[in-house]
Amino acid sequence: MANLIAVMGESGSGKTTSLRNLDPSTTYIIDADKKGMSWRGWKSQYSTAAHNYKVEDNHETILEMLKVVDTNPSFAHIKTLVIDTINGIMVADEYHRRDEKSYDKWADLAWCVYGIIDYALTARDDLTVVFMAHAQTERDDSGVLFTHIKTSGKKLDKIVLESKFTTVLNSKCVNGSYVFETRSATSTAKAPMGLFDKATVPNDIKEVIDAINEYNGVETTEDKESE
Repeated sequence: MANLIAVMGESGSGKTTSLRNLDPSTTYIIDADKKGMSWRGWKSQYSTAAHNYKVEDNHETILEMLKVVDTNPSFAHIKTLVIDTINGIMVADEYHRRDEKSYDKWADLAWCVYGIIDYALTARDDLTVVFMAHAQTERDDSGVLFTHIKTSGKKLDKIVLESKFTTVLNSKCVNGSYVFETRSATSTAKAPMGLFDKATVPNDIKEVIDAINEYNGVETTEDKESE
């Protein structure tokens, strides 16, 4: 069973920038938003020539890429797969099927996203799959603001994508500092009990993955090198 992490947040909240400290030699990024990364020098780290970066928003192709990274021995060195963002996949599918009026269109849209996440859950144990997502904040009947992963169509809302993850981080800028919210009464942010001592942690996916590996008792490459 692979380790899955969802990172949600508004545009400009630091979602993509949080990837900056990942090791390019063991990371593969699928750029479904087609906007590139957001830190200085990223093109020297990630590219199609380096076989660790791909611009792609077709859900069928992305699912096949996930399967290849999971099962092909040539990609066994990849320990972190990032999909940035699932909303890019949803919008692309909705756009390509914009002339369709049937209910099946929305059912298929829900399945295309759910299917990718559902497969990721069954991937190899040493793989972490990070799903980036845009966030949506709504006001309930009591006037309370609540933030969750933004989806396209009511069917995905019924599925509740967050339910497929044990770790959901809400990327935010608080007093000028970019952080991950790990739990809150006003968002779907959550983490396994005892994983994080604080309600916010630094905006760094590598630190989050390291903390999860330690929590799960997984020996990392750094651990092996220090022996």
